[in-house]
Amino acid sequence: MPEGPHRPRRGAATIEEVARAAGVSRQTVSNTLNAPQRVRPETLERVNAAIRELGYQPDQSARSLRSGARRTIGYLAPVDDPLDPNPLMAGFLEALVDAAGAAGQRVLLFRPGQGTADPAASIDELVAARQVDGLVLADVLHEDVRIAHAARLGVPFVSFGRTGPGQPQHWVDIGNEAAMAEVVRHLAALGHRRIGYLGAAEELPWMAARRAGFLAEADRLGLSAVATGAAGAGAGAVDGAGGAAGGSVTASVRALLRGPDRPTAVAAGSDLLALDVYEAVRAEGLVIGPGGVAVTGFHDTPLCRHLHPGLTSVRLPLRAIATALVGRLLDQVRGRAAPGEGLELPTELVVRGSSGRSGGAQRSGWSGWFGEPERSGEPGRSGRSGESGRSGRSGRSG
Repeated sequence: MPEGPHRPRRGAATIEEVARAAGVSRQTVSNTLNAPQRVRPETLERVNAAIRELGYQPDQSARSLRSGARRTIGYLAPVDDPLDPNPLMAGFLEALVDAAGAAGQRVLLFRPGQGTADPAASIDELVAARQVDGLVLADVLHEDVRIAHAARLGVPFVSFGRTGPGQPQHWVDIGNEAAMAEVVRHLAALGHRRIGYLGAAEELPWMAARRAGFLAEADRLGLSAVATGAAGAGAGAVDGAGGAAGGSVTASVRALLRGPDRPTAVAAGSDLLALDVYEAVRAEGLVIGPGGVAVTGFHDTPLCRHLHPGLTSVRLPLRAIATALVGRLLDQVRGRAAPGEGLELPTELVVRGSSGRSGGAQRSGWSGWFGEPERSGEPGRSGRSGESGRSGRSGRSG
């Protein structure tokens, strides 16, 4: 069958065939692919039309050999349980792959080898093999050894999470304190004067920042505030939620709710911790939402939309974070001056039915997280907005 005018050719077209079809030189085709700013718009349009018509695919390996660039970004993936994956970092990875692809890059995932928690050897191996142009790091801790090692090597890198003083400030992050302060203002506007906070291990810097933001804003507004933590959860546990510590977390929240000055609202440092609050509130025979105990989370994971009532939560701008990280990394790779400071991006508070007006501790016959409530007193939802976005869970600063 003869080829139609817009039918890609069978077999691999060559750059010379594209040049002939467009009526330009081979160098002009090369400039179109690698330096389109050098090509006049009308010529650029003609060459791109020929590329599409012929189905031309550039030889990426040859281009990499000539330029020395691998067009590949290494992502040191956080350790996770494949049977209980971290939805925030899964969402971040998807956003990172999309942002890299839009910039003509691929993402190579790697981790330290079995039996070792030291990432230095795996970073060294990747850099020595010239497999990547730079690194993306996440879940950055105080005095993070990965940051220090990458800086010593002189390899381009960026981090989802703030680096410490004296380290390169190649980071993108959210304002954890500011985000939690917004949660406090939201609860105060609904009439709550006694509020509680459920956090996790203090060695996680993003969780410490959320707790500090909660307490500082509550103090500024003259609210009565109390904070409790998820005991037994260290840096290796995602936000200190889940696992064996889950029962003790619920117990600590129940203790908060039994006192004479119990809070009418509880803000959790993550959506998974908010599940413990849901369980504790219902174990005490109380209602979640208007007329009962208001509950908020952090990360706006997909589960927020499926709980009943839906969970009010802080949404992270994962796509904007990923795009900024890729842009900052490629600036380093291409020899441009790196910014002297990190980039903080705003969050969004997504309001759903779990946060409602203060009105006393209404009792309920509720028996589960999902589905329809019993008729004995579950209040209606309020303030629903923005339930279609995606995000995830995690220990991430974001």
